[in-house]
Amino acid sequence: MKAITAALLLSLSAMALAQDFSPDEIAEYTAAAEQGNAAAQYNLGNIYERGLGVPEDDATAVKWYRKAAEQGDADAQYNLGVMYDKGLGVPQDYATALKWYTTAAEQGKAQAQSNLGVMYYNGEGVPEDKVMAYIWWNLAAAQGNEKAKENKDLLKEEMASSQIGEAQTLSRECLAKDYKNCG
Repeated sequence: MKAITAALLLSLSAMALAQDFSPDEIAEYTAAAEQGNAAAQYNLGNIYERGLGVPEDDATAVKWYRKAAEQGDADAQYNLGVMYDKGLGVPQDYATALKWYTTAAEQGKAQAQSNLGVMYYNGEGVPEDKVMAYIWWNLAAAQGNEKAKENKDLLKEEMASSQIGEAQTLSRECLAKDYKNCG
């Protein structure tokens, strides 16, 4: 099904990322990031990934996203998943992408949930599983993710009514568990 695609847009933080940052601003972010500030680490990941006042450097972006992701930052976890999914700054690795998408999805990150749906649908890093794809798209769609809603609606045409019923039941159970251990 060609219409089912991932919305692999990297998250933007609340900071205005449409402009370059001065060397002083980057030095301030770097100092805070090196002291373990997860928000600064995430923002540095964005700065390096987009080349905002520094040369674009996906490997350095991955370094900072990983530091923030390991501290539980869902946006960084999602972005790190994208980097592994697309092979940006690291070798492409669907299993690692799946790990970071799952970690972010379990915190309620709709984009990560939607991308998990894509991975289950396409069998990337996991066995192909329409029920699991439906579950993750259903959860993301419930949070307003339009691409997940479109993908879920297209997938319904490929599924038996019993599979849809099973997926809806499992979606409710997953939601009741705050998105934990849904796979």
